[in-house]
Amino acid sequence: MAHPEDNGPANSEPADSVRGHVAVLGSEAVEALAVVPAGRYVDATYGRGGHAEEVLSRLGADGALLALDRDPEAIEDARQRFAHESRFTIRQANFAAIEAVVAAAGWSGRVDGLLADLGVSSPQLDVASRGFGFSRDGALDMRMDPGHGVSAAEWVARIDEAALADVLRRYGDERYARRIARAIVAARELEPILTTGQLAEIVKVAHPRWERHHHPATRTFQAIRIAVNGELDALAALLDAAARVLCEGGRLAVISFHSLEDRLVKRAFRRPPPDPSIPRGLPVPEPVVAHPWRAIGKPVFAGEAELARNPRARSAVLRIAERVPAGGASR
Repeated sequence: MAHPEDNGPANSEPADSVRGHVAVLGSEAVEALAVVPAGRYVDATYGRGGHAEEVLSRLGADGALLALDRDPEAIEDARQRFAHESRFTIRQANFAAIEAVVAAAGWSGRVDGLLADLGVSSPQLDVASRGFGFSRDGALDMRMDPGHGVSAAEWVARIDEAALADVLRRYGDERYARRIARAIVAARELEPILTTGQLAEIVKVAHPRWERHHHPATRTFQAIRIAVNGELDALAALLDAAARVLCEGGRLAVISFHSLEDRLVKRAFRRPPPDPSIPRGLPVPEPVVAHPWRAIGKPVFAGEAELARNPRARSAVLRIAERVPAGGASR
């Protein structure tokens, strides 16, 4: 996936130039899964198959990989790319529904590794008609699955000014959220905001202080995209279900691209503090101590070689955790 704030053009010569996509932290993420040849693995965000291909290269004849994606273009890519790969299955689904998808495969509690590469893929960013970026003008859509839900244009047309400002502040950390929201509402009174170019120009004019190396509309586009796709709610659902999907000792690897995502992942992996209402020395009830995760190592970031090859990896952070036995204590 790509950095959500990087709405500029793709690298002129990406490592995977034919496919137009570079898997961020590809080998590091798959290495984190500790793939065993006969294991069962889930790629919750297929994208364009970079991580899936790496997992399959490490599986034996008895191994299997189940991949999910919301984007119908990603599904088509997977069906063509792995048409003759019997160990691979693709499902079009939001990873919020991962528990149901895994259950349908008969894998509940039997998955050896789960990988989630969050954010937007480079093909989504670089195709103007998808509406994720603003380097080229296109329809203001932003939906991961264009066949479902409300487009960004419809969302912007309906939301009231106060709610819009709140979204820009919470999901984009936009300092001038109220000012930008006011400008968007005023502009839509004159004409519908239907393209990325329109929205970017409105924000550009309204924004009083531009950050160096960042378009002033970057945070606004990120916030609206997160809201339109319900991305943080989906991530929370994935993190909640992951422990029930994985077997004991199974690995969860998550690549996030901004602090909102990373905060959710850190919170899920961190063992809850002791309950202050329970006096010291007393036996602690099992539900209080039960925590499904043991964090593995430190956060992993892209190295200099990858950043030179793919600048969109600059904010990527990989966190890894292992499923501990039910009722077991994590360290």
